[in-house]
Amino acid sequence: MRIITKKRLKEAWQKYPDAESFLQAWAKLVEAQGWNSFNELKNTSIFAPDQVKNFVLFDIGGNKYRLITDIDYEDKIIFIRDFLTHIEYDKGKWKNDD
Repeated sequence: MRIITKKRLKEAWQKYPDAESFLQAWAKLVEAQGWNSFNELKNTSIFAPDQVKNFVLFDIGGNKYRLITDIDYEDKIIFIRDFLTHIEYDKGKWKNDD
């Protein structure tokens, strides 16, 4: 999978330095994959993926953070939508995006 854009990952770990090793591990795992569906992703990811609407969410840092993505399985691209603390995630504002 190709990550669009890694810049958002770097911005996330600059803001939350304790998330850097988790995000680097996530990126390494994702780039080695060629998922065709959410079911394939769920069976191969250690980051507890969940699907909400058209987003795929990953648990980062032992449930401390949420990485919100949009995945194009056909073109093998994963778009970084947002990186939130669990508290920000629980507010649910991200769910208003299409």
